[in-house]
Amino acid sequence: MKVALIQHSVKNSKDETLSKTVSMIKEASLKGANLVVLQELHQSSYFCIVEDPKNFDLANDFEEDLKFWASIAKEFGVVLVTSLFEKRAAGLYHNSAFVFEKDGSLAGKYRKMHIPDDPGFYEKFYFTPGDLGYEPIDTSVGRLGVLICWDQWFPEAARLMAMRGAEVLIYPTAIGWFEDDSKDEKDRQKSSWIDIQRSHAIANGLPVISVNRVGKEHDPSKLLDGILFWGNSFVCGPQGEFLHECGMDEELAIIKIDKKRTEEVRRMWPFFRDRRVDSYKDILKIYID
Repeated sequence: MKVALIQHSVKNSKDETLSKTVSMIKEASLKGANLVVLQELHQSSYFCIVEDPKNFDLANDFEEDLKFWASIAKEFGVVLVTSLFEKRAAGLYHNSAFVFEKDGSLAGKYRKMHIPDDPGFYEKFYFTPGDLGYEPIDTSVGRLGVLICWDQWFPEAARLMAMRGAEVLIYPTAIGWFEDDSKDEKDRQKSSWIDIQRSHAIANGLPVISVNRVGKEHDPSKLLDGILFWGNSFVCGPQGEFLHECGMDEELAIIKIDKKRTEEVRRMWPFFRDRRVDSYKDILKIYID
């Protein structure tokens, strides 16, 4: 599997942003990538920084967006992981990943299951939690366990994808910090974000692909100074080893992933063999008092 990570900032308009993304997909294709992963909600600014009913209009072109990205996957002959604002019905919206096969057909979709609600990340205002569960998506490059951003903090989601045969875990992401946070706090946040995803790779013996946006995005309400998205997209192998780590600038990275290593690593570290499923019933509880 030769995967391209596309990490870039939002531009002045949707058309300009799409143009930038497509140019990077073209470059990735020319360099031999057969899987391209885009960042979370890549068509626009991270609108969840504020609660504004007008932002639901961003999903009005949803059907046209699907056709557009299908045509891009077909034009460049890549399996394409997109992240779109899905309008399902009046008043019902999802944060969803749509995966297109290299012939432009829809291979599958995933609706974000865990929805955050924090200052500057008001996603519960916009998104209904997903109802498709944790089902890997079969493609010509392999079985993809696609999850989205906040999902990356939950080991249960990664485990269920792995148990259903995912060959790689993929996380389109939009995460950053507030610039008035201390340097120590910023370092803790970024390190935790990286380490939790590496732990999913290790615990499940699977490669992990995480793609984050970059750049400063402002709060239209001016209640917050804005969010600086820190990038640092990365790929790690099934023992958590880094195969590539981006910086905080725009970057197109192409990385080869050897899916056969999953079998090798799971023979050495047989976590699935040694799981005591008979003792885990309490995991279904919210909390054990």
